[in-house]
This record gives sequence, C-alpha cells and structure tokens, in this order.
Amino acid sequence: MEVSLFMKCIFEFLGTMVLVLLGDGVCAACSLNHSKAKGAGWVVITLGWGFAVMAGVFIAGPYSGAHLNPAVTLGLALAGSFPWMDVIPYMVSQMIGGFAGAVLVYAFYVDHYAATADSPDTMLGTFCTMPAIEHKTVNFFSEFIATFLLVFLILALGTHGNAAHVGQVGAGLGSVGAFPVTAVIMSLGMSLGGTTGYAMNPARDLSPRLAHAILPIRGKRDSAWGYSWIPVLGPMTGGAFAAAIYLVTYALL
Repeated sequence: MEVSLFMKCIFEFLGTMVLVLLGDGVCAACSLNHSKAKGAGWVVITLGWGFAVMAGVFIAGPYSGAHLNPAVTLGLALAGSFPWMDVIPYMVSQMIGGFAGAVLVYAFYVDHYAATADSPDTMLGTFCTMPAIEHKTVNFFSEFIATFLLVFLILALGTHGNAAHVGQVGAGLGSVGAFPVTAVIMSLGMSLGGTTGYAMNPARDLSPRLAHAILPIRGKRDSAWGYSWIPVLGPMTGGAFAAAIYLVTYALL
C-alpha cells in the first residue's frame, strides 16, 4: 500500500504527539505536587521517555518510518535514506505534534500544576529541558554528542548486519525496531542525560517550550528563551554529523 506524503505527515504528528504526551507526562508525574509518582526519580523518567518513544514508533513506524524528531529526519536525509522533498513537511508535522502533546500534558495535570504554582522552575521542567549547570558551550556539546549517538545508532540499525535479510533483499526491522531504539533512548538518558536533560529533539523541546509560554499556567516563570537554541542547534548539528560519519565509515566497508 502506497502511503501519501500527507498521511505520512499525519502519522508523524500523531507519533510525536504521543511521544511528548508520555515523555513530558512522566516528567510531570515525577515532579508536580500531589502526584502519586512525585519523587520517583531519574530512572523512572528515563524509562518513561524510552517507552514514550516506543509508543510513538509503534503508531507511526509502519506508515511514516517514525522519525518523530527533526534531527533524525535531517540525519536520514543527509545519509541518503530519506527524500529531501519530504524533509520540511515531516519537520513541521513533528513540531506541531510536540506542541499538541505538551498541551495535553497540561490539560491532564492541570490541578497538579495549580498545586505547584510556588515552584516555577519545576513546572518549566515538565515542558522542556534546562541544564543542571548552565555552561552553554558544554551544554551544546552534551546535546550534540547525545544526538550524534542517537542518529548514528538509528542508521546503524538499518545496516546489513543488524537488519533481517531474505537472500539479498533487506527486510528491515519493522516494528521490532522500536525495541532497540527504546533501549538506545534509555541508555542515552541514564548515561548522558544528567547535564542537560537530553532533549536530542527540537520537537520535544522547542514546541513544548512554546506551549509553556502560551498556556495560562498560574505562577509560571519565563520560558528560558536564552537557552532554547541549545536543544535545537545541538541536536540538529549532532544529527548531521552522525550522517556524515556514517557515510564515511560505511563507505570503507
């Protein structure tokens, strides 16, 4: 069945919306006052984000490839695995999906946001990332390296040794690919997420940050726009560099 670009974008929107709903949702659950999960900690958050990505991949994977991330879309296009004419429609769909997911998190936890009005930093942290120690050069490097690994590993999953083959025909991983990607997200969060919160995805960070700025959240602080470029440019350049290294490395085989 041939899937139109429009329908692929619909599934990118839906997959990214669910990714952010469940991902920001676990941040809200572990952080907001009177939540039964408050204080559950970093391990629960990293597990929750991994499963959030898995859910998004199961929704969008069969129809759009489930990029769910502009940095992934850019990396795949640079690696020659995705048509350039589809890049902008995918990215727009992902960014709108991220915004919608963040709005749903707020609607779901609206009473808990009201109960956390005395902690504006906590509320902001349920929408987007902020550094544990603000040092923009290091923060950029953190996002660059984490996203480089994410995109490089996604590309590696599609290589001959990792994808199933029937004779000379590559069968791909299909929906099973959601499980290794989930493990990758969890590993990156546990190992490299402690500095910036491992955004690795402009649709996961910039779109929810915009939602935070627009939504009528009582007691909220500013949306930290002075930091907002790092979880956008860091992932985009990291994804692009991953594609370049992938092309050079696998060209030598």
